[in-house]
Amino acid sequence: MNHAQFQAFSEFREDFRSKCAEWNLNFSEILQPLQKNVAQKDTPVYPLETAVVYNRAFDEVTEQDTIRYFVIGDNPGKDEQLAKNNRYLVGQSGKIAAGFFARNPEFKTDFRKNVLILNKTPVHTAKTTHLKYLSKEGGKVIQDLIYTSQTWMAEQTAKLHTALVSSADNMNPAPELWLVGYAELREKGIFLPYRDILRASYDDEIWQYVYVFQHFSMNRFLIDLKDYCATHTDLDLQEAVHSLGKQHRREIFGN
Repeated sequence: MNHAQFQAFSEFREDFRSKCAEWNLNFSEILQPLQKNVAQKDTPVYPLETAVVYNRAFDEVTEQDTIRYFVIGDNPGKDEQLAKNNRYLVGQSGKIAAGFFARNPEFKTDFRKNVLILNKTPVHTAKTTHLKYLSKEGGKVIQDLIYTSQTWMAEQTAKLHTALVSSADNMNPAPELWLVGYAELREKGIFLPYRDILRASYDDEIWQYVYVFQHFSMNRFLIDLKDYCATHTDLDLQEAVHSLGKQHRREIFGN
């Protein structure tokens, strides 16, 4: 990153770390019993250690790093919330994502070095759909947290992405933002606040660097891309990824 890019990232990192610490302090006591209760319905027992998860991988980012992509998942799962991790996409989905970039050198990307991994909310649940249970059973306090955490993440992610694109130069490219996992961005989905605030936080020029894809989990991203490539044989892989990402962006955002 150049100095302007790294300064923008550093400000975001400090604000993000502080916000997660604030949310943990204020809401863990309410959140953790709810998180445990809903997980017991359909998830093997696991140690619940972090209610709201900051991505500690950000603490290792330096000005010498090149950021080529933002990847935005749903919310931290079982592996991500473990105290030994507190990192995003470290489970099977992360391995699939890392493998995709490793197998395709034309993207010039080490998933653990050149990608900023974020979520639509840092509130942990074993499964994304469990957020609906938290919102229902946690009352207005938790409803407000889930809403506020999404709007904060959307606004601040867009602000950081815009800063890195606007400050790009020949040595430090404008990063793309990949929004992966869009089922809950549709009408009546839990992530509608994130969807609407994210779009409102971009101008039309920078918005063209935003792409939407299926999630890496269960190989959905790879299956979707393979099917798209099979019917668009005139496109190389990078062209197909961009074309598919724009198609899903139109489906979810209308533009």
